[in-house]
Amino acid sequence: MTQNQGRFTGKVVIVTGAASGIGRAIALRFGAEGAQVVVNDVNAAAADATTHEITQAGGLAISLVADVSDKVQVDRLFDSTLAQFKRLDVLVNNASLTNTERHFLEYDENWWERIIAVNLKSTYLCSHRAAMFMARRRQGSIINLSSGGATRAHRGNAAYDAAKGGVEALTRAMALDLGPYGIRVNALVPGSIDSKNLEPETKRLRGETMPLGRVGEVEEIAGPAVFLASEDARYITGHVLVVDGGLLAQQRSAQVDIFPLSRFPSIEIEAE
Repeated sequence: MTQNQGRFTGKVVIVTGAASGIGRAIALRFGAEGAQVVVNDVNAAAADATTHEITQAGGLAISLVADVSDKVQVDRLFDSTLAQFKRLDVLVNNASLTNTERHFLEYDENWWERIIAVNLKSTYLCSHRAAMFMARRRQGSIINLSSGGATRAHRGNAAYDAAKGGVEALTRAMALDLGPYGIRVNALVPGSIDSKNLEPETKRLRGETMPLGRVGEVEEIAGPAVFLASEDARYITGHVLVVDGGLLAQQRSAQVDIFPLSRFPSIEIEAE
C-alpha cells in the first residue's frame, strides 16, 4: 500500500512501544501521512529519536514516557495527550515484552505476572482510557498487536502466548461493546518480522519457512496498521488481520513438506 500524504492530517494517534521495531515503523508511517503522533515508550532516548525522525520529515510528534502496564502512568500519558491535542483518534497498542523465552517448568509467579501485565493488561488500560474519550465523540479506532502465538504455540513462551490469546479475545469483546459508540477495534498479527536487525544468514534461514520466501520488514506491518485506522476500513471491526507472508496458512514448513520447493516448476523471469 502506498502512502497517502495528508490522509491523517488533523488526527491524533498514540502508538505505545514506539521507540523501536514495529512500533517505531507504525509511528513513522502515521507521521508521514499527516497525523500528530504521540510516541510512547519506557525508553526516553529512543522515543525521542523516533519523534525527531518524524519532525525532521516535516511531521508533528511528541514523546511521552510511560510504562503502560501501570494505571497511574497510563492516566498521565492520556491526560498529557488530551491536554496538548484536545483529541484522540487512533490508539495503537503495540507495547510488549518480546524477549520472554523461558520453559514452563522454570516459571515463577513474578515472571508470569510481568508478561501478562505488559502484554495484556496494558491493552486494557490504554484502550479503556481511549474508549472513554472516543465514545463521547462517537468515533475512533483501536488497533491491538497480537501474534501467531495467540492461535498456535511458541516453545518456551507460555505466558507470552496466553497474553496474546487474551489480546485477540479482548479485541473481539471490545469491538462488540464499543461498536455502538462508533469505535472500531481490530488486531494485527505480525509473522516473522525483522524488528531487531537480524544477521543475514539468520534472516535467510527463517525466510525459507515462509511461503513468500522471506521474513517481513517492520514497514510491512505499518501499512496494514494505517489501513485499519483509515476510512477505507470504516466497516471493519472485531477483525484479526494476519500479516505473516503466509506462515500460518501452511500445514508444514517448506523444509519438511511432502511436496518440497525442489519439485516446484522452474519459471524464467520475464524482463520488463
